[in-house]
Amino acid sequence: MLNQHEQLWNRCLSVIKDNISEASYNTWFAPIVALKYENNVFVLQVPSQFFVEYIEEKYIDLLRMTLYRVAGNGTRLEYRVLIDKTSDKSTQIPSTEEQPKPKQASGRQYVNPYHRPQLPEIDPQLNPSYNFNNLIEGNSNKLARTAGISIANEPGKTIFNPLFVYGQSGVGKTHLANAIGVMTKQLHPEKRVLYVSANTFQIQYTDAVRNNTVNDFLNFYQTIDVLIVDDIQEFAGKTGTQNTFFHIFNHLHQTGKQLVLTSDRSPIVMVGLEQRLLTRFKWGLSAEIEKPDFNLRKSILENKIYRDGLEIPGEVVDFIAENVTDNVRDLEGTLVSLLAHSTLANMPIDLDLAEKVVSRIVNVTRRVNTVEKIRDVVCDYFSLSVDAISTKSRKREVVQARQIAMYLSKQLTKNSLSSIGFTIGQRDHATVLHACKIVTDLMDIDKNFRNSVQEIEQRLKA
Repeated sequence: MLNQHEQLWNRCLSVIKDNISEASYNTWFAPIVALKYENNVFVLQVPSQFFVEYIEEKYIDLLRMTLYRVAGNGTRLEYRVLIDKTSDKSTQIPSTEEQPKPKQASGRQYVNPYHRPQLPEIDPQLNPSYNFNNLIEGNSNKLARTAGISIANEPGKTIFNPLFVYGQSGVGKTHLANAIGVMTKQLHPEKRVLYVSANTFQIQYTDAVRNNTVNDFLNFYQTIDVLIVDDIQEFAGKTGTQNTFFHIFNHLHQTGKQLVLTSDRSPIVMVGLEQRLLTRFKWGLSAEIEKPDFNLRKSILENKIYRDGLEIPGEVVDFIAENVTDNVRDLEGTLVSLLAHSTLANMPIDLDLAEKVVSRIVNVTRRVNTVEKIRDVVCDYFSLSVDAISTKSRKREVVQARQIAMYLSKQLTKNSLSSIGFTIGQRDHATVLHACKIVTDLMDIDKNFRNSVQEIEQRLKA
């Protein structure tokens, strides 16, 4: 036969069940056990401190009115939170309400459900140097960066929840993840923001299992307002960690908290993770950060040069941006190496030094200019056919194009004068020497002519 407190609680549950969804009832009220009702105090046992906090936030008005209706006005509600079943040890959340406390049995303490405790400040573990001010926008990261700014302005209230950012190593995923956290703390200092790597999360979970503190681990993570997990793919194959993260994810998402996840691959191709997690990763926005294009690479270099107060010639910046193409880390590493070599060896920062430094970081493919290629580019510039400069024509535009082709071939290739002359109109080496002298003289006195030659040379380098 049911005790009085059990009968009263069953009547309360009947009322509650009629006022909330079945899923919410099964999640938040079915696990509760009525312990006793005496001295106008109703004591309920709940699985964790988190239950207390959630019910206080979402259902306390409903619960209070139901108790008044079933047990009478003035009924007070207290929780018992059992944290160690073997020793019957319980915990208590301090209350600020001035109420007489009932006598407590040994080892049992109670929580006043009408008071929501102030959670302590936490270290968000963010790197403040990774912010949106130095996260340069380009075509490769525009979507992810824009979504990140929207999230920081209204965490948990946008459609980008979760934000799943993926891309290969070094493209800026960690920078973006930190920037979201940094901006969120600036705009919403009261928010509990936490950045954690998947590896750190795994270590914390393993320690919690070893120390029998998994409930505390869960309770802590379920209080976070903006949770940022970097390199989520490292959860692959770790079933216990995945199960725990699944419950944390569900709670945060259902309570309107923000999740930001990064990975080196799209959820579609991830292996070793449970399908129920992968499905949730795709609930919000999956945004890829691609390799930075030339314009973004150049902007990143120029921004860092400006911030660090460096002076580096534009042609060196272009050379680095053209050859260091994989990721942002390599770009910044190249600048550091370039500055170190220049300082230690007392050498000017020029193209020669840049080529030496860059070749140690990436494979530099040198552009090989041939006489045939130069001839074809010159003909294209002057809208002439290749056959035209190979004839005996003495037309001014034809002669000039032929001479420029010979001059540039001598400057940009290692071919002999005889082979250059043979390729360009079957001339001899004396004709090539004469052409080079004519072009050199004209470049000294004719600005338009000099600009034309320089423009052709730029095309050959492009």
